[in-house]
Amino acid sequence: MLDRIKEDIYCIFARDPAAQSVFEIVTAYPGFHAILIHRLSHQLWNRRFRWLGRFISHLARWLTGIEIHPGAVIGRRFFIDHGMGVVIGETAVIGDDCTLYHGVTLGGISWKKGKRHPTLGNNVVVGAGAKILGPIEVGDGARIGSNSVVLKNVPAGATVIGIPGHIINPDRKAQEAQRQAIASKIGFDAYGQTPDMPDPVAHAINHMLNHIQLLDEQIACLKLVLQQNGIDFKQKPLPDISNCQLDLGNGT
Repeated sequence: MLDRIKEDIYCIFARDPAAQSVFEIVTAYPGFHAILIHRLSHQLWNRRFRWLGRFISHLARWLTGIEIHPGAVIGRRFFIDHGMGVVIGETAVIGDDCTLYHGVTLGGISWKKGKRHPTLGNNVVVGAGAKILGPIEVGDGARIGSNSVVLKNVPAGATVIGIPGHIINPDRKAQEAQRQAIASKIGFDAYGQTPDMPDPVAHAINHMLNHIQLLDEQIACLKLVLQQNGIDFKQKPLPDISNCQLDLGNGT
């Protein structure tokens, strides 16, 4: 037990640069307190002292703002940063070296008995406000973005964002980089309002940026085909848009 407590303390030093001392962690980290109390309530739950385990978890919720059902199975070096509003359901399973931030819910979507909460593999990080719902599996090393709602299995090493949650692939990252390069020329911050956010103006502009990007790619392909067939393509200079700033406030 003492070794487990030491692991919990030193994993906080590794993941939270704000941690100053062991004394601070032991006395002022609600996530650390919640894990310690959960270990006691979980042992009582497994030994069939169900009410007592539940009551102790209820006291932990009152003291820390973190609700962990005594039936949940939690691995080693588990860290809850900040912690307020975290909810972990009865049949949830969490692997080793996982990190949860405030407002995370590992919840169920059914009233039926049995497995109804998520299973997290090792080294999973779940951002603030994310909801992982149902008896789904999140693979080792996966990352769940803040405020995402995850309802399907997540493969190992994947990054999930959005509502509903969807996996970001490397191609999308490259497309977003190209979009940002185009947007910067016209003074529009493509990342101030992402395509997933419900701003109709930003949504329309992001679609136009995608359209411009595809047109540029098609023109480049056409030029290459013409050159390969010996056709001289005389390109007219394109106007410079680097000084054309987009002023949404004035409607221009």
